[in-house]
Amino acid sequence: MTYRYDSGTTTFSSDGRIQQVEYAIESINQAGTAIGVQFLNGVVLAAEKKNTGRLVDYLFPEKMAKIDEHVITALAGITSDANNLVDFMKVVAQDHLRRYNERIPVEQLVRRVCDKKHSYTQYGGLRPFGASFLMAGYDKIKGCQLYLTDPSGNYGGWKATAIGENNQTAQSILKSQYKDEMSATDAMDLTVKVLCKTLDSTSLSPDKLEFSVLQYNEEYGPRVRILTKNEVEKLLKRYEETIKAAAA
Repeated sequence: MTYRYDSGTTTFSSDGRIQQVEYAIESINQAGTAIGVQFLNGVVLAAEKKNTGRLVDYLFPEKMAKIDEHVITALAGITSDANNLVDFMKVVAQDHLRRYNERIPVEQLVRRVCDKKHSYTQYGGLRPFGASFLMAGYDKIKGCQLYLTDPSGNYGGWKATAIGENNQTAQSILKSQYKDEMSATDAMDLTVKVLCKTLDSTSLSPDKLEFSVLQYNEEYGPRVRILTKNEVEKLLKRYEETIKAAAA
C-alpha cells in the first residue's frame, strides 16, 4: 500500500519511510559515477559525464563546480537541481566572506546546503532535490575534508567514497585499497582504477571524465583546480602503462 504515500514528501508511509526521498536517492544511483579520495594534503574528485558525443561543445565543466577558493564539489543526479544548489552555496560562501572577512568553514557550508535540502522534504508542494554532492574543501579548523550529501539533507565526512551508478562496487574497491596518507599521485591512480572497474565501458576516455584536485600548501594555502582534457588523458595513459607493466 506504499503507493498511497508516493506523492507526499511530508507523510511517512506505514512502514516508516518517505517515498519521495527514496525515489530521489534512486535517481542519483542511476546517474554518472562520482568518486572522492583524500590524500596527505588534499582531495581528488572524479566524475563520469553521461552527455558525450562528437557534437557536444563543452563550454564549462558539467560535473565539477568551484564554490570558492577553498571548496570544490562533484555532483551526481539531476544537473538542473544541482546547479540551483551550487548557486546557493556560492552566495552563502561569498556572504560569509563579506560579513567576517574570512573563508567559510567547510562543514558550515555543507550544513547550510543540507538544511536547504532538508527543508524541501518538510513542506507540501515541494519535492526533494535530486542531487548529491561530494564536497572537498580546506579550512584552518579541520584541514582537508571530504563530505557526501544526499537528498534527505544528511551528510557525512569520508576519507574516500562514491556516489552515482555502481557506487557500491566503487566503495568496495575503495575500502580494500585506500591507505591513509596517500600521495596525490597514488590517490589519482586509485581513482582511475575505481572508475575503470565501475563504469559501463570497455575503455576510459578523457571525453567521458572530469577530474579536480584540492591541495593545500603551507606557502600558498588551499588551491582548487579542474584538470584539463590533456591532463586527464595523461592520467589514463599512466594507469594503462602501470597495468601493462604489472602484467608483464
